Amino acid sequence: MNEALKLTCATCGQMNRVPADKLGLGPKCGTCGDPLVSGKVAELDSRTHDKMVQNDSLPVLVDYWAPWCGPCRMMAPQFAQAATALKGRARLVKINTEDHPRISQRLGIRGIPLLVLWQNGREVARLAGARPAAEIEGFVRAHG
Repeated sequence: MNEALKLTCATCGQMNRVPADKLGLGPKCGTCGDPLVSGKVAELDSRTHDKMVQNDSLPVLVDYWAPWCGPCRMMAPQFAQAATALKGRARLVKINTEDHPRISQRLGIRGIPLLVLWQNGREVARLAGARPAAEIEGFVRAHG
């Protein structure tokens, strides 16, 4: 029997079930129709962040960042490149810590950029500082 993966839509926050063998076929959200595994970085709000990191079957790598942070802005293209390379293996998303300070407080985030890998509802690993795409990909492959 084929395993069903739980994936939260980054756009509308709806939980979706996707057969694992259909992951490469570009599954879309049953509610809003947006792609669930696009290989692109999605910007999350706090509600969708919490739902995704607690429930998704695929590993979720979250970039905690802020617009005033130079290293965060420098890393953004590298993070996007890694998202493309890791399509189907992990979902790469980001959340603006300035717009959602309670998440930073709750997670004990002291510096940004900070990458946190989540899997099966728990934090697996953290990686601080701006990183090149290859290092981001290696981090996910090593821990995901």
